[in-house]
This record gives sequence, C-alpha cells and structure tokens, in this order.
Amino acid sequence: MSSSTGTTGTTDTPVGDRWDDGLIARRAAEKARAEGRSEAREGAHEQAGAPGPGEDLPPLVGQYGGALRIRLDALHELVGLSRTRLETDALAEAGLAEAGRVLDEAAARQRLSARHTVVAVAGPTGSGKSTLFNALAGVPVSETGLRRPTTSAPIALSWSEGSAGLLDRLAVPGRLRRRPLAGGAGDEDLQGLVLIDLPDHDSAVTAHRDTVDRVLGLVDAVIWVVDPEKYADAVLHERYLRPLAGHAEVTFVVLNQIDRLSADAADLVLDDLRRLLDEDGMALGEHGEPGATVLALSALTGDGVGELRELLGRFVQERTAPARRLSADVDAAAVRLRPVYVADGQTGLGERAREDFARRLAVAVGATAAGEAAERVWRRGAIRACGTPWLRLYRWYERIRAHGSTDPRLQTPVEDELTARQRVEQAVRTVADEAARGLPAPWAQAVREAAARGAEGLPEALDELTATIGDPAARPPRPAWWPAAVLAQVLMTFLQIFGAVWLVGQIIGVVEPGLLPPVLIMIGGIVGGPLVEWACAAAVKGPARRYGQEAERKLREAAGACGRARVLDPISAELMRYREVREQYVTVSGTRSGARVTRLGGSGGLGGSGGTRWGGTRPGARLR
Repeated sequence: MSSSTGTTGTTDTPVGDRWDDGLIARRAAEKARAEGRSEAREGAHEQAGAPGPGEDLPPLVGQYGGALRIRLDALHELVGLSRTRLETDALAEAGLAEAGRVLDEAAARQRLSARHTVVAVAGPTGSGKSTLFNALAGVPVSETGLRRPTTSAPIALSWSEGSAGLLDRLAVPGRLRRRPLAGGAGDEDLQGLVLIDLPDHDSAVTAHRDTVDRVLGLVDAVIWVVDPEKYADAVLHERYLRPLAGHAEVTFVVLNQIDRLSADAADLVLDDLRRLLDEDGMALGEHGEPGATVLALSALTGDGVGELRELLGRFVQERTAPARRLSADVDAAAVRLRPVYVADGQTGLGERAREDFARRLAVAVGATAAGEAAERVWRRGAIRACGTPWLRLYRWYERIRAHGSTDPRLQTPVEDELTARQRVEQAVRTVADEAARGLPAPWAQAVREAAARGAEGLPEALDELTATIGDPAARPPRPAWWPAAVLAQVLMTFLQIFGAVWLVGQIIGVVEPGLLPPVLIMIGGIVGGPLVEWACAAAVKGPARRYGQEAERKLREAAGACGRARVLDPISAELMRYREVREQYVTVSGTRSGARVTRLGGSGGLGGSGGTRWGGTRPGARLR
C-alpha cells in the first residue's frame, strides 16, 4: 500500500524533477490541467497552509493543513521535552500517554487512504442501528431482530475500493466486509464512505462494550442512534456524549423510530434531545454554525433517511473528517495536559528573590561581620600606631589581663558551623519555593529538585571561598600618612621626655634654674600626643569604613556568585525548560492566535480505564 495515496498496489514515480503522489494524484492533476484550474488549486493550497506537492511531508498531514501539522509537531516536541521531567507524576504520565496515543493514531491514519471517511453507527440496545445501517446500504447487510444483542461484531460497508487498510486497522474480519446495493445517484454521493455497524454500547457482553470503545477511538466520525425511550439514558450521556463534546463537528445524533410518535411528540422529544446535548457541552450545528448534526428519522419507514444520506454525502465529499477528528483529539489531549503546563499567575524568579538569596548567603558566610571586623581592625591599627606610648602601654596591660581571664563576657563569640549550614539550607529552600510558586506540580517539583542538587556541597564551597579570599581584618593596608603621624607622635614623646629631663636637671642642680621653659615643653608634648592620636582617629574613620565596606562587598559578591552558579542557574534552566514546553503547549492547544479555545466539558473516557478519551471546546475558556 502506498503511503502517499492510501491505494493498493501503487507506488510513487518521478514526474519531471519531483515526485507525484501516485496514480490517483496523476489523474487528478491531469483533470485539473484539462479544466484550467491548476493555478486556482495552488492558491487554495497556499491559503490553507498545506504543503506543495514537492514538499517532503506525509500526504495526509499535507491535506490536513498547516495549522494542524504545526500542532502535531508541537505535541511531539512537547512530549519529548516533558518526558524526563514528568515521569514521577501520575496525572502527567496519563496525559503524556494520551498525547502519545494521539500522535500514534495520527501517524497510523496518515499512512492510510485519505479518500475514505470511516463513520461508525453506534447506539444503545434496540435503538435501530442495524435497521438504519441496512437502510443506508439499500440491502439487508446487518442482522436485525428482537434477540439482544443482535450485532455481536462490527460490520463494514464500503462504497468504494481501497479501504482495506482502514478496515484492517479497525480489525474488521474479511467475512464482515460488505458492499452496498449498486445503483442510484446516492451511491455517487457516498463514494469514499466506509460505514461501520457497531455492537450495542450498553450490551451485557463486556467484549461488545470493549469493541465499541476501541473502534470509536479509531473512526473519523460517528452516528449516534437513539430512540424515544433511551435518548436520555444517563450511561449514554455521561460515558459517551459528554466526553465526546469536543468532537461535535464529526458527530451525528439521530433520533430513530419517530414513526412511533405523533408529529408534536416527535418535535418535543427532539427538542429535549437538543437540550440534553447542550447540557453535555456539545455544540449543535444549527444556523450555519459548526457542530453536531441532530435530526429525526425512521429507519423502518424510510422517513428522513434520504436527508441523512444527503448530509453524509456532503460530509464525505468534503474529506475533512480525519482532520477534524484528529484536531479534536489534540484538543482533548491539551485539556488533559492543561494542569501540567498552565501556571497559576506569573511564574519565574524575580530580581528581588535573587537579591534576597544573595543576602542570605552573605549572612551565612558572615560578610557583614567580616566587613565590620575589617573596619575595626583598620581603626584600631591606626590608633595603635599613632597613639601615645603611655596609652599603648596601658592597653597592652589590659590585653594581658583580659587574656588570662575566664569571664565569658570577654570571650569572642564564635558562630557555630551548624548554624551557618542551616542558614544556607534555609536560603536554598526559600529561593526554591519562590521559583516554584504558581508552577504546575511536576515543574515545581523539578525546580525544587534542581535547587536541592545544587545545594549539595554549597556550605563547603562557601567555606573554601572564604578561605581563598582570606580574612581582610588580618592584613589591613597602611595609608601613606601613617609614618608622618608616627613621627609626630615620637616628637611629642621626645618633648615630654626632654622637658622632664630638664626639670630633673634643675632639681639636682646640673642645669640653671628656670621652671617655665621645661614645663611648657612638657605640656606641649603631653597635649600634642593625644591631639595627634585624635587627629589620626578622625582621619581614619572614612578610609576604615570604606575598607570594611569593600571587604564586605567582595565576600558578598563571591558568595552570591557561588550560590548563583550552584543553585540559581539550575533553577533558571528548569524555568527556561518550562517556558519552552509552555510555548509548545500554547501551540498544541491552538490558543496563540485566540482562534481556538479550550473546552472543559469532558474529561472522562470511553469505556472507563481502557476507553479512548474525547475532549471538547467550550467558548470562553481561554488559557491564561
């Protein structure tokens, strides 16, 4: 089977400098050229966003159009980007499994015939599915009768050749494949239709229900047949029609057996059926709007069957049912994945959170304390170098006395290493929680795990960083004016000693008496020494403060850089990955241009855990 056309026994052959799409495509192209419409077809092809005949794309995807192809590519990319991040979340795994199923079904469908539309006839027991099936065929094909269930296996009715691959995919046995009664204009209108008569969805036989659920997940469209007694059945609406709401454009709902009702009663039942479908969230195709087709008929008398054949004919000739079905499947997958990709409010790591993280790390490494210590050492060194010898001698004595004391108030407090480690861990937890705020649960968990991995060894790295930078208080620089201040202090001390020696010489009679000169010299030295020390202390305040601030800044920036490399960068990488998949999800959900919206009407599945899930679109429910 050629994947290009879906026909049996045809292969692609080169035509000119490109490859065509097989025998059917060559005949169609020749007919178009003969009618002079090739240029119009090319223009319509471009407007629909479909690839040209020379593009290397799957043929059915090309017929689906560019928008759907983009959404499928985005879904494929989304699954690939998310698999490793969402493998631990059950909800995410279920959503990704559904997305993978949609991609697999899209790939499988595009390899089969694009000229055929597969429509299933489904409904509850006794609704007249088989009778309607035979009425559309024009010949008894499916068994009818009072015994329930009557139909035990799907029966296929094909109006044209080339549908073998589609029926193989549906697992319809060859003995149950039929052809309709030949003749009539209706047969021309239904060329390309493949009709499948399904077992009852409410059958007491579990295998029958499983068959219905499996086939409904593979067909292009479905005709739901209901009767005046079971049209409001809760199982039908809750298990099938409500989850099927998103597939309204490929859904027909037929109220059969109206011959049992009066005209007024039939209208009332039909109106109530429309009401129930509206409550299910299924859009109704009325007044030219897209949606489900709802009509009343009697398969037994033939009343309304011709109208259904006409609607089916137009539906089949459009050849858009596979694309509509696949688009609805993508919508359903997007609805199921919404909790995994749609955040609550703004997400990300703001500058304020980054600064707060750096500040916490700076506190943990003692940057502020180190800066203050460096400032104190600078000032103390200046005062010590420029102070009077007698004051320095007194301070030396105080230090000696304090060194031998056991008074805890005189001991320098030492920060416990465990306290610093706890501060680092708290800083990491805080910034991780801030970054994960508002994210869907799997991505929030991924952000926290990235932060936790980066925090391993962070306290030790900060310790090594502090040791590399060194203690700024241990080696403060000496300003250029310190020697001049020391020389001035030495001069003041010399004046004091010189005046004292002069006075002693006068007392012992070595020097001529004269009290005023030596006293003035001593006073000048005694007063000048503290003045020099005070001037040095005043002059050192500004440089000491700047030195302490510079030491604090270096340690703070080093700690912030270490934290950024180990924690913030991995967090940012996870947030970037989330933004990437979020953009892919926006493309998948079709909300980028605002033309498509997300329906929250159905999240259930067909047939419980083993069924196929069908989603929908409810106007106004846009992604935030």
